[in-house]
Amino acid sequence: MFYGLSKYLKNILPKSLFYRALLIVAVPVLVLQLVITIVFFDSLWIKTTKGMSRALVNEISTFIEVYNNEDFNKEEITNLFSMYQDLNFEFIEDENFTFSFNERWFSPIDRTLRREMKSRFGTNEFWFNTTNYQELVDLRIKYQNGYFKFLVPRDRLSSSSARIFGLWITFPALIMIIISLIFLKNQTRPITALAKAAERFGRGEEIEEFKPSGASEIRQAGLEFDKMRKRIIRHLSQRSEMLSGISHDLRTPLTRMKLLTAFIKDKKIANELTDDINEMEKMLNEYLQFTSSSYLEKDELFNISELIEQIIEKYNNKDISKVLSDNIYLNGRKNLIKRSINNIIDNSIKYGNKVNVELLKKNNNIFIKIDDDGPGIPEQEYDNVFKPFYKINKGRADSKSSVGLGLSITSDIIRSHGGNIKLERSSLNGLSVKIFLPA
Repeated sequence: MFYGLSKYLKNILPKSLFYRALLIVAVPVLVLQLVITIVFFDSLWIKTTKGMSRALVNEISTFIEVYNNEDFNKEEITNLFSMYQDLNFEFIEDENFTFSFNERWFSPIDRTLRREMKSRFGTNEFWFNTTNYQELVDLRIKYQNGYFKFLVPRDRLSSSSARIFGLWITFPALIMIIISLIFLKNQTRPITALAKAAERFGRGEEIEEFKPSGASEIRQAGLEFDKMRKRIIRHLSQRSEMLSGISHDLRTPLTRMKLLTAFIKDKKIANELTDDINEMEKMLNEYLQFTSSSYLEKDELFNISELIEQIIEKYNNKDISKVLSDNIYLNGRKNLIKRSINNIIDNSIKYGNKVNVELLKKNNNIFIKIDDDGPGIPEQEYDNVFKPFYKINKGRADSKSSVGLGLSITSDIIRSHGGNIKLERSSLNGLSVKIFLPA
């Protein structure tokens, strides 16, 4: 039971730190204000209203009793009660005392006055309305062949201090919540900035020097992130320099080997050596491409619809069909996106005959789907083919010219843009590559 309750509370509570901290601050303030308000209404305002209503009903009852006495002058009685008791009334002859109540159950004044009038005059012997006039209460009591109509000031039934109390209890609470909002926003801003910097760095974007701010714990997290960022950049730079040196060192002996094969008289052996040298060069070039520093390319806003259109036109292949939505824009690294789509289409053409390319935008996501009618990839190998240098011995990867980096490079590019790539069986009975990118 407690697990289910805890799970339910987790689902309804806000997920962000800002709103959770706001709840921690605001809920106790609101609960305190609610308790104080309930106690005030119960112990002060309602009891005060009840006493004032009872006093008014007693005055009206006294007036009616005196008015019934034949020994007193009725005009003089009317003047006395009007002058000293502030009871303004008139007698209206009307034997049909039929008035309908406007039930205002939420009004403490109406509830208290109805209760006191009912206990003194009976159920159907009175009628009142507290909304006809702004500052007066219209109160009518049946008397002989008519009724008395009293116009009583509203402040004789309720205390104005309740409104003042309500104002003073609400206004400081609002001020406190607004101040809490400002302070909480200042405290959560550094966390948001750190998260955005980590997201941009994770996508491979170049970010400026990160300056930690906020509380000491947040500053510590920011400093550690900045140290980690610098270590990763240093590692990538060292790797690029090392690979650049390896490339330079390996190309020299490969060139000498090419020259030596030209002097071999046995053409069969020469051709075999040449093929091996070319394969080594291809592997070296693809490996350097995989670890290339071009990942530091800056983001730009470009039309991905036009980019895919240009890529398809470059192949000049009538077996490539397309369904592209117009004018879809993406903020990213154009050359890397172009490389990834080229890799997929190259594989589709290499291992299949027909290729279908689709592009559409739904909500805030861009969807690219490339289907072919090739032999496909076994379902259990879908995750493995994205690993660097991974090759399967059947289907699409049986060629010696493949070094197992094409899909790995493509996956790395797509994920660095905050997207995702997945493989499925295509409608053409081949492989379907689906790419999801945030717009």
